Amino acid sequence: MTFDTDLFVIGGGSGGVRAARIAAAEGGARVALAEESRMGGTCVIRGCVPKKLMVFASAFPELVEDAAAYGWRVKSEGFDWPKFRTSLEAELDRLENAYRNTLKSAGVTIHDARATVVDPHTVRLSTGETVTTKHILIATGGWPFVPDIPGRELAITSNEIFHLDTLPKRALVVGGGYIASEFACILHGLGVETTQYYRGAAILRGFDDESRGHVANAMQARGIDIHCGTDVLRLEQTATGIRAVATDGTEREFDLVLYATGRRPNSVGLGLEELGVKFGRNGEILVDDWSQTAVPSIYAVGDVTDRVNLTPVAIREGHAFADTVFRGVPTRFDHDLIPSAVFTQPELGSVGLTEEQAREQEEIEVYSATFRPMKTLFAGRPDRVLMKLIVSAATRKVLGCHIVAPDAGELIQLAAIAIRMGATKEDFDRTVAVHPTMAEELVTMRKPTRKA
Repeated sequence: MTFDTDLFVIGGGSGGVRAARIAAAEGGARVALAEESRMGGTCVIRGCVPKKLMVFASAFPELVEDAAAYGWRVKSEGFDWPKFRTSLEAELDRLENAYRNTLKSAGVTIHDARATVVDPHTVRLSTGETVTTKHILIATGGWPFVPDIPGRELAITSNEIFHLDTLPKRALVVGGGYIASEFACILHGLGVETTQYYRGAAILRGFDDESRGHVANAMQARGIDIHCGTDVLRLEQTATGIRAVATDGTEREFDLVLYATGRRPNSVGLGLEELGVKFGRNGEILVDDWSQTAVPSIYAVGDVTDRVNLTPVAIREGHAFADTVFRGVPTRFDHDLIPSAVFTQPELGSVGLTEEQAREQEEIEVYSATFRPMKTLFAGRPDRVLMKLIVSAATRKVLGCHIVAPDAGELIQLAAIAIRMGATKEDFDRTVAVHPTMAEELVTMRKPTRKA
């Protein structure tokens, strides 16, 4: 059978774009891609990139204060949200065009339309056109989840936060994951009176307990009002704001309510159910180690598979798919030892096992140090950083590293290389410290804090 294309990609986010580009430019495939929204997907348009720029913006008030402590005569006249938003939108436009140009340069045909799957080798576009294809790749990502409570229409999600006309004076962030915690810090840094509700016992579930406790304490010390064990029963519109009625019996009014209570795979309505593609309990597309679904011609990568929902992971999954199917280089992406960063203030960088995970599987030694870093100590701030290594008592390998500090994301990237290579605690010990730095603590901790 002759097909119109060798590969049809549904979804123009990081995973889909990488797969399409590699398949076309390096695999010689005829590739088409459909995106119903903006090219670049969640990360570029409504996720990592605009969020990180907001993180940068929100950090300047403390930097201005620190500059004064260091002798600079500086004065802040406040934050100009419309100016920032205009610059942000221009940057997102630039990045979207860069993604489009990358695909065009690789020879990929772009369809600005919604695509659904008709059969294992046919895709229908919202324009009415149908395209036959040898392989289909689903890379439609995820979408914010808002629970079905009375007044849910009064809340916004991380999709809308970047496009506000004005900043609120009082904001409630609902959720305790990394997205919720990051936006609580962002809003607070931009001068918004910020409250965070989380139904669990402690924010940042899934991260190392000591590390997430350190982050929570630092957030509260900065003035963020965190309430754990608290959820919203209903939202009500008032004459002066939005009333949140909570499970702890309180009723408080806010100007903005941001829900960051998780994301769900964007898999509904694609026509996959009728073809025999299998789904998990949250709607994730089930795939094997090669990202192949139960239908041999259909594959899926990225957040829609709900494996590890990080942009670099989606990119690597898309690349591995293209290498396997179109370059003749069978590649299975290894989902182990993936580093990550939470861009709270301070940041949390993590790779490998948490202390809790590690002690469940073997005897370990924990090396940790907390101290006041030189930069903010001089400025008179009470900030403290945390450096932590989890070490196997038997093999001496470093099983995990957790850093809570300014620029922890930058630091954990380098630590992840060593841990990925199987570095032992003695390898860390033999490494000469770079002085004076925060990170030198990683190679100067000689005695374990505790054993488990």
